[in-house]
Amino acid sequence: MGESIIQLDLLNPVEFYGPADKYVNQIKAIFPKLKIIVRGNLIKLIGDQEEMHVFEKRFNLLQVYFDRFGKVTEEVVFQIMARDEKPFDQKPNEQGDVLVYGRHGKLIKAKTLNQKKMVESIDQNDMLFAIGPAGTGKTYTAVALAVRALKNKEVRRIILTRPAVEAGESLGFLPGDMKDKLDPYLQPLYDALRDMLPTQKLLSYLEDETIEIAPLAYMRGRTLGNVFAILDEAQNVSESQLKMFLTRMGKASKFIITGDVTQIDLPQHKSSGLLQAQHILKNIKGIDFVYLTDKDIIRHKLVTRIVNAYQKNSR
Repeated sequence: MGESIIQLDLLNPVEFYGPADKYVNQIKAIFPKLKIIVRGNLIKLIGDQEEMHVFEKRFNLLQVYFDRFGKVTEEVVFQIMARDEKPFDQKPNEQGDVLVYGRHGKLIKAKTLNQKKMVESIDQNDMLFAIGPAGTGKTYTAVALAVRALKNKEVRRIILTRPAVEAGESLGFLPGDMKDKLDPYLQPLYDALRDMLPTQKLLSYLEDETIEIAPLAYMRGRTLGNVFAILDEAQNVSESQLKMFLTRMGKASKFIITGDVTQIDLPQHKSSGLLQAQHILKNIKGIDFVYLTDKDIIRHKLVTRIVNAYQKNSR
């Protein structure tokens, strides 16, 4: 007889155990010879050493599955805990284009033609410019690609950055310290990450800077190696700022730059670096440009009509 304690790392116990501890009870039934006591994120085992060893090995696989797909099912629990099978690659063919399994098993895919072009392009190039109007999913797709790369251990870190350009509001009048003032500008990046990662894991990644979200000015003087970096709202950076960011690129890194050239909030005397980059960098091998259109808009149908109306008015 022996005892062992397993700690759930960065998993939400409520989601992992299932409603009314459904999956815990299923596991207990599979291992009747073990006494299994569950307290929050701690699981205590009492029983035969060899039986506990088998349990721990299979239970670790179950945690890996949950981390990868964001949920488990009774069938998965049975396959892993009872049969010692690995159902990781036994997904239906129609799910083969899934970028990330988000929270609660949400399937996050490229949904439109140009979003799929983004996926294909970043697989073939190290730097990608994704340019298009609001609502086309360019930022969301870029974040999904970054999370995929991190989960697949293709990079060690994710860096997400935006310029802190005032779009009709003044930073100085916002309450709090500088971080509090800047966080509203970075909120869309937080929102995308919350869709794709369990809360505890996201908080852990932010705390140890596996994921870093920072204003563009914080990138100066750095070398970003083995990272997946995203510069969002790039239409609001100057030529010198964009050049600064692009030249931070280190070895084994991927960069995606997103922007909407119809929503430039720079002062009138400043030109957008994103507009210039389309001409300066268009023929460089390893750099690609994907242009999203109103056909890629996946928000409310009115967003498409609004974008079209403004485009017609600007002609």
